[in-house]
Amino acid sequence: MLLASSQFDELRLDRMSRSFGTVNALKDISLTIRKGEFIALLGPSGCGKSTALNCLAGLLATTGGSIYLDDRRLDQLKPEDRGFGMVFQNYALFPHMTVKANVGFGLKMRGMAKAEAARRVDEALALVRLETQGNKLPGQLSGGQQQRVAIARAIVIEPPLVLMDEPLSNLDAKLRLEMRAEIRRIHNQLGATTVYVTHDQDEALSLADRIVVLRDGTIRQMGSPRDLYENPDHLDVAEFMGYRNRLAGTLVDRDGARGTVDVGGVKLSGTVRGDIATGGSAIVVARSDDITVTDSKANALAATVETIEYRGREYVGTARKADSAEVVFHAARPVSVGNPVSLSVDAGRTLIFPA
Repeated sequence: MLLASSQFDELRLDRMSRSFGTVNALKDISLTIRKGEFIALLGPSGCGKSTALNCLAGLLATTGGSIYLDDRRLDQLKPEDRGFGMVFQNYALFPHMTVKANVGFGLKMRGMAKAEAARRVDEALALVRLETQGNKLPGQLSGGQQQRVAIARAIVIEPPLVLMDEPLSNLDAKLRLEMRAEIRRIHNQLGATTVYVTHDQDEALSLADRIVVLRDGTIRQMGSPRDLYENPDHLDVAEFMGYRNRLAGTLVDRDGARGTVDVGGVKLSGTVRGDIATGGSAIVVARSDDITVTDSKANALAATVETIEYRGREYVGTARKADSAEVVFHAARPVSVGNPVSLSVDAGRTLIFPA
């Protein structure tokens, strides 16, 4: 396999900004991406992640800051002069052209000799495991296969950077899992550098070397998947990383990073994040799989079961506390709707933020 990725040392975003009239979609985004890295831009709709990707690609002009690939400034160049590969959410394949013609379109536009272009197209299709599908039309392929064609088209030009804009959002759950593994395999095999936009924390955790969480056009936090999963710096980042349960109370005790919050008369312990003093209003957050049905009353909530779902190896339910707060929990055995339960909250995995 001769197909490879163009090499560089680093891509630098220096206070990159984009405004739409009075709306600042991106505000002073500064980020250094090293060659070979897989970067996930993660955040909810409207946070600026797709805008950032489009500014990188040149599909949107920046209104401030600069973009450098090593010492070469890119933000003043046209998209075709940047040489990046792009994978769109909706595939953007030409329906009247064969798979091979779609993959080779960028090479044809560059005026590459037919023999060399054909060799590269064959290598790209082999890399995405579509060697036998080259003469078919996109409409004859499954959604997952069409996405592979889109990836092959992006990598066949041997770009220094591959940009992916929520490429798996149109696929079913099984295909998404399969394509995750394929995207990471292709990334590793090419030695590519990838910037990947997603709103799915599971995708970001499984694919990325580093995750950049965006909110309101700014970088809220960046770090390794493990850093963000275990140590979110802000309440909104924690919620986006899976801390679904949110309970309000008052911090009644603190010893360094450990704290205890009174939540409606129940004392819950956890790790304090942020600046909060004893007596201050606090928010306790926990993942649903860290709240389980128990017979103990220690670090536990009393609630009434409202729903219960069978998930194969376990049950996932919702329960309502006396103050109407909802709690999502896991259980090894089924519990009956309407019954009272004691829900143990894992203090080692619970976080406490300023309200």
